Amino acid sequence: MNLPDPVVHTSGAVEVAPDVLVIPNEHVGLVPNIGIIGGTEAVLVVDTGLGRTNASDVRAFAEEVARGRRIHLTTTHFHPEHAFGASAFENYVVNRAQAEDLRRKGSGYLEMFRGFGGAVAQRLADVEVPVPDEVVDGVHVLDLGGRTVLLRPTGRGHTLGDQVVEVPDAGVLFTGDLAETGQFAIFPWFPPHDTDVSGLAWIAVLDGLIASGPRIVVPGHGSVGGVGVLQGVRDYLGELRDETWRRRDSATGLDEIVAEVRAVLVGRHPEWTGQEWIEPGVSCLCAEQPAR
Repeated sequence: MNLPDPVVHTSGAVEVAPDVLVIPNEHVGLVPNIGIIGGTEAVLVVDTGLGRTNASDVRAFAEEVARGRRIHLTTTHFHPEHAFGASAFENYVVNRAQAEDLRRKGSGYLEMFRGFGGAVAQRLADVEVPVPDEVVDGVHVLDLGGRTVLLRPTGRGHTLGDQVVEVPDAGVLFTGDLAETGQFAIFPWFPPHDTDVSGLAWIAVLDGLIASGPRIVVPGHGSVGGVGVLQGVRDYLGELRDETWRRRDSATGLDEIVAEVRAVLVGRHPEWTGQEWIEPGVSCLCAEQPAR
């Protein structure tokens, strides 16, 4: 597999609200959008990039921004490009379900990503599964000084330990891979090793986030936007569910369902990347269809 080097370019950082910066992924695979949120006393970094070198660059940039303020780290979920640079930071805080994801599945994902070879494997060569410094339950209020940030676990969706990061005074929401733009939703459905993703629960999570009315939405990958980012993913997941279940009801075989649903959805969204995620999405939703 010849993937581009997932390098984080901190020089591209943009301010999306006062003292809220995003290091954009620049539409490069396995590069997340990374957040830096400042208060008067501390700074919070959201996600690390893949591997320690990327994370060290992010840490150095955050130190420039912080100018002596304390630096905290949180991650939106446990997948390697979001969390597997955490050893470059102190004060790494996550919710309990995400900590459990790291403990149970981190080593398997580390080996899977190393299996991609090339630059991805090189960036993970010296990486160990991160261990959080602080594990919290429920919604965690982080006081950065004059600004509170909410670390809100959403429950099962893209993963069991998904967490959104809310900056209430700025109306900013970091979603991790609960939302992307310009690509088909990522379904990490890898039976029997990982079947924690839930299309139905994911839809419900997005409904709640849409209702909260964020002004600025920072997706896990893709362009920053408004609440329409969430609505677009919600609409797609509804399409995926409906097209899958319609064919499942007719007792069509899984391979044929995948081919038909893929054709329909690619026809509707021909410009989107990540077509490989349609098949596991169909498989996941087939498994979640209520019995009749």
